[in-house]
Amino acid sequence: MSEITGIGSLPSVLPAEVRNGGKEAKEAYAAALGFERMLVKQLTKSLTDSAAVGGGEDGKSGSPAAYREMISDGIADAITQGGGIGLAQDLYKQVRPEGSK
Repeated sequence: MSEITGIGSLPSVLPAEVRNGGKEAKEAYAAALGFERMLVKQLTKSLTDSAAVGGGEDGKSGSPAAYREMISDGIADAITQGGGIGLAQDLYKQVRPEGSK
């Protein structure tokens, strides 16, 4: 899976215009969904980082940074695979191939 090119696979629920739009439409939607995933990951990362601030007596959380990163990835992947938060659809409408309008 690559954050830059999108996600491992498109979610099972695709907008009709993407399903019927061909390969270019699916690639454009995957790129938009990839951007949405990166945004969701950054948001969840900031949540897990802020939750770790007051973790223990020495100010450290019980979960190392690697685990917090895995949590952010897991949440972002789950949201994206579930159809996202709607940002990808708006982005897709801005970058969709000419033939799918």
